[in-house]
Amino acid sequence: MDISPLQKIRYQYQPKIPAILNESIQSIGFSEGQKTHAKADEEKLSALFPNTYGKPIVTITKGSSEKLSRTLTVGVILSGGQAPGGHNVIAGLFDGLMKGNTASKLIGFKGGPGGLVDNTFITLDKTIIDQYRNTGGFDIIGSGRTKIETPEQFAKASETVKKHKLDALIVIGGDDSNTNAALLAEYFIKEKIPCSVIGVPKTIDGDLKNEYIETSFGFDTATKTYAELIGNIQRDAASARKYWHFIKLMGRSASHIALECALACRPNITLISEEVEAKKQTLKEITETICSIICVRAAQKENFGVVLIPEGLIEFIPEFKTLIAALNDLLAHHAQELNALETADDKILFVSSKLDKTLSLLYQSLPHDIKLQLILDRDPHGNVQVSRIETEKLIVAMVEKRLAELKSQGSYTGSFSYQTHFFGYEGRCAFPSNFDADYCYALGMTAWALAAQGYTGYLSSVRNLTKPAHEWIAGGIPLTMMMNIEKRHGTEKPVIQKALVTLDSKPFKTFAAHRDKWAVTTSYRFPGAIQYFGPSEIADRPTETLLLEHS
Repeated sequence: MDISPLQKIRYQYQPKIPAILNESIQSIGFSEGQKTHAKADEEKLSALFPNTYGKPIVTITKGSSEKLSRTLTVGVILSGGQAPGGHNVIAGLFDGLMKGNTASKLIGFKGGPGGLVDNTFITLDKTIIDQYRNTGGFDIIGSGRTKIETPEQFAKASETVKKHKLDALIVIGGDDSNTNAALLAEYFIKEKIPCSVIGVPKTIDGDLKNEYIETSFGFDTATKTYAELIGNIQRDAASARKYWHFIKLMGRSASHIALECALACRPNITLISEEVEAKKQTLKEITETICSIICVRAAQKENFGVVLIPEGLIEFIPEFKTLIAALNDLLAHHAQELNALETADDKILFVSSKLDKTLSLLYQSLPHDIKLQLILDRDPHGNVQVSRIETEKLIVAMVEKRLAELKSQGSYTGSFSYQTHFFGYEGRCAFPSNFDADYCYALGMTAWALAAQGYTGYLSSVRNLTKPAHEWIAGGIPLTMMMNIEKRHGTEKPVIQKALVTLDSKPFKTFAAHRDKWAVTTSYRFPGAIQYFGPSEIADRPTETLLLEHS
């Protein structure tokens, strides 16, 4: 294989891990806490998960356990979108298995949960694992978004588990994937299938977290990758002094990425979806806020700036939230009629005619491209695919129109030229930062320890992450503890709660305390590229969000 010099050196990097995981297997034990409870819908969840609800939090401690030296056959799945560090989870899992017993076997199911259902797999040995250590991507076995939810899928997954005589299945994924892990754990117990299920918290969006899951893996690397790009654009903006850059950032359901990049880079404007929703801001009000800052900077002869926009913003603007809900419902009932229409204009006219008067007027007021993007095919959950909606261009169109009005009134004398960007896939498969390389490897080893001990229905947890890695605390959190009941496709379903940006959190308050200054006084920071070598305070530094949350 022809590899780059960095890739070659990264293969050799030895991840730093919690001290307990460096102990011999004769010295590793487990401590259990009190029975746990979900924060909502406890009665319904305990009925849905009679075998796995209420389990205790587990901490890996000094002690002893004969089970860790068992010969195990373990399956692993990468589920959902890519996130930097996934390969290291698998490497940590493999090394844990070999630490316990070199006769153990690791099977990788190809293409996500669908690989488990269809029994498409590869046996992962040291030769294969060593080609992927400390690298980005999910290409070792691929990923997928298949949901195991029908009786037929559960039955086929069970047959695969039995065929391979799996002792454990490790599901590496986000909130939906780990909800699936919880359902599988419950199903296997009910069907008397002796296979543990352990989840691993993955998503660059940062919305799978709580007091025991301090961050999801991949968030650190992705935000540092985006921050480098934003910093480069800020330097360019301050040099050319003629463009406003509108940058949409990944993060459908939460604005953690936008907030982290704002704290790292200090752009002029950062929209936070959760704040927009809390304040019930309209698109017009958002436009007015941006235009007022552009006008102030123009008066200072600074006709340039940078605006960060979360990917999912449009769903948090109350008027659009209502519109999108109506469109989701409309498409669920009239998709066939809509798809039968030949032209885009006919489709727009059809949709407009089916909406009530207020929503129809809002829909018709939008730019032509946005109208079409709002009625594209829905995702598997029946929701609009926000990554395909060019929210940054919608906001630019509104800003440009409003600035033209202000200019005609003599209230604005500057010039407005713009560039739009979407940073998404650029961050999902980057070489993992040292933090993510270490964290993911530790999550993988922790998943091995939990599975070997026979725990099931747990999420691998590594805490105390702002401390040096040897001080990190490894253990497991019951998946049911993180769940609530939500309505999906008109049916109540158990799901892991998404962690949104809270307006009383220290990261948001820190941002809010400085944003007025950053808006009008060019205060850009330039984070630069991810550093893999050098002083620990640079090479191993966690995100601003994590540092603030645990300061």
